[in-house]
Amino acid sequence: MLVGLLCALILVLSLIGYQTPATGNQVPIVPCSADDSGCNVGMTVEDMNVPRAFGLLEITLDVEWNEPERGWLGVVDSSAAKECPPDSSTGLTMCTEEDIEEFLVAGGSDNDGSMSFSVKPGSYRFVTAGYEGAGLDSQLVEMTSSIHLDNFAEIVLAGTSGLLIMGAGEMAFPIRNLLKRIRG
Repeated sequence: MLVGLLCALILVLSLIGYQTPATGNQVPIVPCSADDSGCNVGMTVEDMNVPRAFGLLEITLDVEWNEPERGWLGVVDSSAAKECPPDSSTGLTMCTEEDIEEFLVAGGSDNDGSMSFSVKPGSYRFVTAGYEGAGLDSQLVEMTSSIHLDNFAEIVLAGTSGLLIMGAGEMAFPIRNLLKRIRG
């Protein structure tokens, strides 16, 4: 009974979920000249590795930036660093958005100041770039995340807790004995 109630409590907490408070950082706006060569992309130097065990969780990272008319943010698969390696000190690549477009997982230049990234197991990097005519500057980026169990894990947990509670109820109050008393 206790284990069934514990499973039910975990299920209820998962359905409610957990939302982190908003955190903010200053992120550079990569300068971009107004010529036709395209705007270079800045990329984090290290990968953000998400372990396989996180596949049981549904994690959503919501990102908002305050100057969407001057620059954009995105998330790419870490394999983008092989084709467009960032400089180890500045993080600047020699690639444009078109070069990393196939690796883009979330965000990009078509978002207007916000993106939502569903975190799945794998390796990722954050990217940023300015629009044509943008000068070197920084912008405030605020991030929040919400976490709860994956829907499949919630269904399994609901079934398990239901069976455990019913089993404990059967042990405490056997249905056969109750039916015999009612009939006879």
